[in-house]
Amino acid sequence: MEEPSLYTVKAVLILDNDGERLYAKYYDDTYPSVKEQKAFEKNIFSKTHRTDSEIALLEGLTVVYKSNIDLFFYVVGSSHENELMLMAVLNCLFDSLSQMLRKNVERRALLENMEGLFLAVDEIVDGGVILESDPQQVVHRVALRGEDVPYSDVIS
Repeated sequence: MEEPSLYTVKAVLILDNDGERLYAKYYDDTYPSVKEQKAFEKNIFSKTHRTDSEIALLEGLTVVYKSNIDLFFYVVGSSHENELMLMAVLNCLFDSLSQMLRKNVERRALLENMEGLFLAVDEIVDGGVILESDPQQVVHRVALRGEDVPYSDVIS
């Protein structure tokens, strides 16, 4: 039995409907090189893009995922991680983006608002530690931080 740890999340990924990376943030060195990360992403996409389930066990990792229009959202944790905790992170990310993008969660809108995505992920997870699971709080904090960025058009 492993020791309990706050380091719950190993990665947050967003892939398009071709399996190409739009966003990836890895929090440990399970996949240290970009080549290994891309191989993992290709594997995860091939295993999940045709299924309706929400959880997969892959390469000794627990993966929770959700798809919407032309995007696939993934949160990755270790094999002994609580799926409900990972799902809370996934739902918070998706719901936050849905509010920020005015329910238009699709590839083009996401690419036009990448700074909002970066800020949202940083508010939800820091170094693999879950900080927030309430999308209202995330959107509020992103809007506050977005005011510091002059070129940002993150919603208020």
